[in-house]
Amino acid sequence: QVQLVESGGGLVQAGGSLRLSCYASGRTFSSYAMGWFRQAPGKERESVAAINWKSGNTILADSVKGRFTISRDNAKNTVYLQMNSLKPEDTAVYYCAARDGLMSLLRSRYTYWGQGTQVTVSS
Repeated sequence: QVQLVESGGGLVQAGGSLRLSCYASGRTFSSYAMGWFRQAPGKERESVAAINWKSGNTILADSVKGRFTISRDNAKNTVYLQMNSLKPEDTAVYYCAARDGLMSLLRSRYTYWGQGTQVTVSS
């Protein structure tokens, strides 16, 4: 019983930045983990980042390490994905997800998903 709503996507030039937000409502727990995933046309959904809601510990996929940062604001029930040095290959629909368990980059572990927000990076 968790509802997730993403926002913040848009069109940006290569090298630019965007910040995505995901607001969580409904039944939540301090033990929940949140993750960001992305899916480009014709490709499978891939992991981007994850965060332990209680501790704030994070993990990033190698493809975005050093460029993206995941964080959360407990008071706002919101998780963020700060994306810097964007590349055309970052173009995708970005989804946030939640699970009642440990932090993970495995897509199959997550049971709650947002509707997605489009990120387009032009060259």
